[in-house]
Amino acid sequence: MSISNSNKRVKRRARTVSIAVVLAAGIAVIAGCSSQPKTEGAAETAANANQVAAKTVKVAEIAKIQIAEPLEQVADVLASAQVHIVAKAGADVQQIMKKRGETVKAGDVIVALDDTDALLQQEQSLLSRESAALSLETGRKQWESNLAKMELALSEATKNYNKMKNDYDAGLVGKSELNQAETAYTTAKSDLALLKETGVAGLEMQLKASQLSVVLSERALANYEIKAPISGVLSELTVQEGMTISPGFAIGEILQIDPIKVKTLLSAQAANAARGKTQLQFYVPGSSSMYTGKVTYFADVVDTQTNAYELNLSIANPDKALKPGMKVQVRLTEAAEEQVVAIPTLSIVREGADSYVFVLNGDKAEKRKVELGRLNELNQEIISGVKAGEKLIVSGQHQLSDGEQVNVAN
Repeated sequence: MSISNSNKRVKRRARTVSIAVVLAAGIAVIAGCSSQPKTEGAAETAANANQVAAKTVKVAEIAKIQIAEPLEQVADVLASAQVHIVAKAGADVQQIMKKRGETVKAGDVIVALDDTDALLQQEQSLLSRESAALSLETGRKQWESNLAKMELALSEATKNYNKMKNDYDAGLVGKSELNQAETAYTTAKSDLALLKETGVAGLEMQLKASQLSVVLSERALANYEIKAPISGVLSELTVQEGMTISPGFAIGEILQIDPIKVKTLLSAQAANAARGKTQLQFYVPGSSSMYTGKVTYFADVVDTQTNAYELNLSIANPDKALKPGMKVQVRLTEAAEEQVVAIPTLSIVREGADSYVFVLNGDKAEKRKVELGRLNELNQEIISGVKAGEKLIVSGQHQLSDGEQVNVAN
């Protein structure tokens, strides 16, 4: 009885284990079938996401900035003209009319010389002219009288010659008498022609020569007043009253400072910046006044000695505020000229010797080659390749390729 019951319990346990094994196997099969499609779908979704995902970038609008301060060059203030005053006559200095440092005008008398000898020469030339005029008047009257006499003599000689020809034809006179009458006629005619030809030409020439002497004496007399050849400041005066000077002696110097001249020497780069301008501004360091000068000379060829291009400006200086010897700063460019298209230097992608940037075009990154200009701290001037107003990619550009789709970060 106990054995039978024990066998029955063993059989029941075996069936229970078999059923559990079968159920476990079925559950595993079902679970495997249901999990396989889910794993494949997740992988496919991830792959698609990788294909459409775009890189996130940051952009900034390209603008113009002042890349540098206006270009300036130091210059010298000079007299626009520097003229030596030279005596044209030799004499004693009689009077000094102007002082050194005075402002003079062209034509002002600076020094008066003793003109006694010059006055005597002028008086002599005036007398010679009067004498020549009188001689001409007398000579013309004499010539007119001689002319009348010769015309009368020719008339008589003509009548006599004609009468002799008639008498010779009639046999009343001989050949010798006819020849004498013909000679008298020919001589009278020749003398009259010569008198008319010469007239009073010699006396007229004498009068012209005496008139020219008067003019020369007047010019010589004018040289005894030494006058300022130009307007300006009498910067030098080297004579004293009573001093004897000779022709060609330099008595002083005049500096013309209205207008005044500004001169500077430019490097090739600075010359290119100012080339083509007709006016330039300049100022005296430490002063708030700004002047505008007219370009009067700009060398086209570099000076081999200074290796620079000379530039000259001219400006009116009525108040004499600008003086020779001063230094000024000439502005070769204005602030507006320094406003250029510039971008952050970190946005530039460098490939060998070439430089590129990425510009946002729609939702894509467009690769552009750019030409670089001046550098100002963190900004780089762009000469060509982009323009103001375009959207520049400033972050993430090093991982981009041309035409790649991007997302713009907020």
